[in-house]
Amino acid sequence: MPKSYLVIVESPAKAKTIHKYLGTNYKVVASMGHLRDLPKSQLGVDIEHNFEPKYITIRGKGDLLASLKKQAKTADKVFIATDPDREGEAIAWHLSQVLAVPPEKTTRIAFNEITKSAVKNAVQNSRDIDKDLVDAQQARRVLDRVVGYQISPLLWRKIKKGLSAGRVQSVATRLIVQRQREIDAFNPEEYWSIDANLLNSEKAPFVAHFIGSSDGKKIELHNQKDTQNIVDSLAKSAFTIAKVKVGEKKRNPAPPFTTSTLQQDASRKLGFTSKRTMSLAQGLYEGVNVPGRGNLGLITYMRTDSLRISDEALSAVRTMITDKYGKPFLPDTPRVFKTKKSAQDAHEAIRPTDVNITPAEVKDSLDSSSYRLYKLIWERFVASQMESAILDTISADITADSYLFRANGSRVKFQGFMKLYTESSDTETKDEKFLPNLKDGEKLTLKSLNPEQHFTAPPSNYTEASLIKTMEELGIGRPSTYAPTIATIISRGYVTREKRVLYPTELGTIVTEVMEQYFDKIVDVDFTANIEEELDNVEAGEVKWQQVLGDFYPPFEVSLKKAEEEIGEIEIQDEVSDIPCDKCGRMMVYKMGRYGKFLACPGFPECRNAKPITQEAGVDCPKCGAKILVRKSKRGKIFYGCEKYPECDFVTWDMPTGELCKTCGAAVVKKKGKTGEYETCSNKDCPTNKK
Repeated sequence: MPKSYLVIVESPAKAKTIHKYLGTNYKVVASMGHLRDLPKSQLGVDIEHNFEPKYITIRGKGDLLASLKKQAKTADKVFIATDPDREGEAIAWHLSQVLAVPPEKTTRIAFNEITKSAVKNAVQNSRDIDKDLVDAQQARRVLDRVVGYQISPLLWRKIKKGLSAGRVQSVATRLIVQRQREIDAFNPEEYWSIDANLLNSEKAPFVAHFIGSSDGKKIELHNQKDTQNIVDSLAKSAFTIAKVKVGEKKRNPAPPFTTSTLQQDASRKLGFTSKRTMSLAQGLYEGVNVPGRGNLGLITYMRTDSLRISDEALSAVRTMITDKYGKPFLPDTPRVFKTKKSAQDAHEAIRPTDVNITPAEVKDSLDSSSYRLYKLIWERFVASQMESAILDTISADITADSYLFRANGSRVKFQGFMKLYTESSDTETKDEKFLPNLKDGEKLTLKSLNPEQHFTAPPSNYTEASLIKTMEELGIGRPSTYAPTIATIISRGYVTREKRVLYPTELGTIVTEVMEQYFDKIVDVDFTANIEEELDNVEAGEVKWQQVLGDFYPPFEVSLKKAEEEIGEIEIQDEVSDIPCDKCGRMMVYKMGRYGKFLACPGFPECRNAKPITQEAGVDCPKCGAKILVRKSKRGKIFYGCEKYPECDFVTWDMPTGELCKTCGAAVVKKKGKTGEYETCSNKDCPTNKK
């Protein structure tokens, strides 16, 4: 009788993808994530007995656990194929503890990508569960529980019910609060610039910028008087090219994505939150149904800080670059990117599992967001192994009287990797236009001098992208924690996100001030980074996880007692709106809920009236003539609907213009395309939408 094997993964999508690579004697089932965890109703950690955790079956998972036990009992061997990281290893360990089968029947398999070769290789090279990896996750879980479950109730009593504190979330909130403090304390300083609009001997126009004295010494312009004196003295001066410098500059491609850089680029280029990026990436990793090919895992594991690429993937991408773009676009040798010292190099960088599966090939199999993310990952990976771009550069020093101006320009000589992809940044810069033909000693014609006043700018508020970059640079958290940390501080009302920019709320500022005064270690960047290093040491088997807790807890306990004794009750005044309660007449106040701000009556609990904050779109409903309101879905996506919903069911994802289609009478809406915004009929079957 043939043997039967049970493979346990986390999700049904992953199970479906893996099943196609294994024989009929393999059954693949999903645990639906964790089956055991610390209880929600209590601390669940025995501090007196070496921080022993008390694990229980998660509510609602009892029937699933019973089913897994039954299937494991009849299987000849159980393969636990959870994700290849600390969390996945911990799920594997918990499964091994509760399945009630002999240890020799249970084995661990892990793979960085869900492909036929990777899955089969993992089955042939199964291993024991890595207890050091499990202990590292357990240390983080217990540490976060001890901090959260002992500070949070204190914040409830002293400030506001429902608050929470966390080891990483409190530091992230503090970074945002500190940045706002810097902005508030910033004193702008005045400075001036002078641009000269010039013509060369062939009457070609270009612009040169004021530098300083003709010997190259920079002159700072701090006020209008000094600036105007220079402008006046230059009005009738001769402008002459002193020196033209022509050069060539190479621009190298960015490395393939890590978790951090993927979240940053998806935020800047696609407008995705870090949480959404990781959710979409998880789906691409676990598998997508491609007609004719079945379920395919399209990308490698998405929680990684490594830049390593397998030899097989490098060979495939180099062949593809030659075939698709030609030999000039392929470097002589593969590019090797240096992974930072603190990175976990067990995984590769994020890349397509098969570079020959182009975005165009799977476009019809993906929703638009998943397609855009896959395209971003595919293009970044391919570009990372392409030839450098070459730019022609030109710099001209121009003298006038005793002053120096300079004109710089560049243009692309060879596109290289830029044919496919260019890296984004929070402060986008554009190459200047290439200058016209200029020669040493050439006399120029001055068209005009433009003095302009400026003021120094304060540091920018964090965006999700820049916060993730900062957290990574400071060693706060790990690839798996960036997205949930940001989601938590927004959902708790400590931070608000407006057009991708993160601002601290009054609540977030007050909680940070309390944490700084009484729990300075918890919100200290260096201390938090050191804890991360200690967790890495646990994973490496160099430190016992209980030792990390043992070193942390005694001073934390002292801080906890001091805070309990010294903090008085802090009252936070709700922001009052200009909208009266339609039940009792009181002016409603803004509250923070699960899905953001809403309006509530301050007379609670006598008056329990509450309603969403409405924003008018400025146009009337094409169906009934009432106002169109701007609304948000549960996922935070903006849509537009009639204020009389559900009596009137008009709703659209696109901004209505207030006009009706002359062909079919449906609403005309605004959409965004590659060339900008355009108007179109909302009725997809309208003849005007047919090509």
